[in-house]
Amino acid sequence: MKNHFNHSQLKREVGLSSATLLVIANMVGTGIFTTSGFVMKELGDPLTMLLCWLVGGIFALSGALCYGELGAMFPRAGGEYVFLRESFGKSVAFLSGWISLIVGFSAPIAAAAIAFATYTSCVIPGMGKSSAFIVSMGDFPILTLSPVTVLASLMILIFSFIHYHSLALGTRVQNGLTLFKIGFLVFFIAAGFCVSREPVQHFVVGGAGKSLFGESFAIALIFVSFAYSGWNAATYLGGEIEKPGRNIPVALCAGAVAVTGLYLLLNMVFIQTLSPEKMTGAIDVGAQSAMSLFGDTVGRYFGGVIAIGLLSVLSAMIMTGPRVYYAMSRDGMFFKLFGKTSSLRRTPAYSIFFQGTVSVLMVLTASFENLLLYIGFTLSFSAMLTVIGMVKLRFTRTMIERPCKTFGYPVTPVLFIAGNLWIIFFSITSRPVTSFYGLVTIATGLLLYAYFSYKRKMEAPLPCILKKGETM
Repeated sequence: MKNHFNHSQLKREVGLSSATLLVIANMVGTGIFTTSGFVMKELGDPLTMLLCWLVGGIFALSGALCYGELGAMFPRAGGEYVFLRESFGKSVAFLSGWISLIVGFSAPIAAAAIAFATYTSCVIPGMGKSSAFIVSMGDFPILTLSPVTVLASLMILIFSFIHYHSLALGTRVQNGLTLFKIGFLVFFIAAGFCVSREPVQHFVVGGAGKSLFGESFAIALIFVSFAYSGWNAATYLGGEIEKPGRNIPVALCAGAVAVTGLYLLLNMVFIQTLSPEKMTGAIDVGAQSAMSLFGDTVGRYFGGVIAIGLLSVLSAMIMTGPRVYYAMSRDGMFFKLFGKTSSLRRTPAYSIFFQGTVSVLMVLTASFENLLLYIGFTLSFSAMLTVIGMVKLRFTRTMIERPCKTFGYPVTPVLFIAGNLWIIFFSITSRPVTSFYGLVTIATGLLLYAYFSYKRKMEAPLPCILKKGETM
């Protein structure tokens, strides 16, 4: 039987519009519908909250401008893994890839799938009230089977098969879901400005907001940064994007600007429809805002619309993540199996199903909840290191062709690096458990890197030493 999983090349068939929609789909996800309540809790002032979202957008755009230069220089599958390999070598690149596997994709995929199933359970009568089968070790649950976890796992598998089938099918599904989500957000924003009865009152608060340079603003920015994560999505498909020297930078920047505008407008709707007291600490701020606008009945079904929008996030991450493991395997720094593509489908099949399996395990064991505590910290660290590498390449690889250079250099990378250092510092000081999980992840990555380095060394062909007078 012919082996259809031994092809080694990806095909360039993603255009500019699809790449831009992929960036938007990765960015607009669970964060915007869950984090505003936590941001308000930290800041206590609507105008300061809006400023925090604007600052987060500026950081995302700064990162997109820097990644645009790198993506045009190295238009290959893998994103940060490829960039860090070129600037700092394989050890740092491997750590970035390892972080992407656990923190960057698998955990958020599990979270988005569970969020989808949870919102769906609000619409389907009785689903949310069904009992769960839980296997525990003492007081610690190690396996949870319920309608929510089963539906979440099923959606991960369905979208994994869609993106395995072909890049063309995956792109069409992705674009359709993203356009639906954008259309829904535009409708909701328009309705918010038209229907809201008190459009100005909630913007004025008696108490002053927190200092822009204090701990509260930095912590709020951690939540905001999580909501903006995904602005680098197009770089993971660098080997499959048409005219990468132009399309990758444009897609990154256009996506970041569009999402910043959407986030600011959406948060203005939240502020108009909910008082700061009602918004503070609310996880379902989107649903509460809809209930305030349209009444309880419509607000309840609003959860179903959010659920469909979450499928776009789920699909986008399932589409982009496997390209990292594919690139690592092609470098001999991951299991060889994940460097193979289907000769029929031209997709990184094994990487797609590996990521899906890890995500399903996280859904069933709920281990992703602990991982989510340090997603913002670890992704900020990885992105900051990548931009530092971009600056380093300006000095060490002066002769390499740069089809697109970072606008505003060196101010742009300095702003991005300084902002992420600020976030990382306050993450460590205010959320010490974050540092512990981060260190465990890095230590595990270092051990795996040592294993694959040793394996490569052992598999390398021995030099042939000829005796005098012998010939090859």
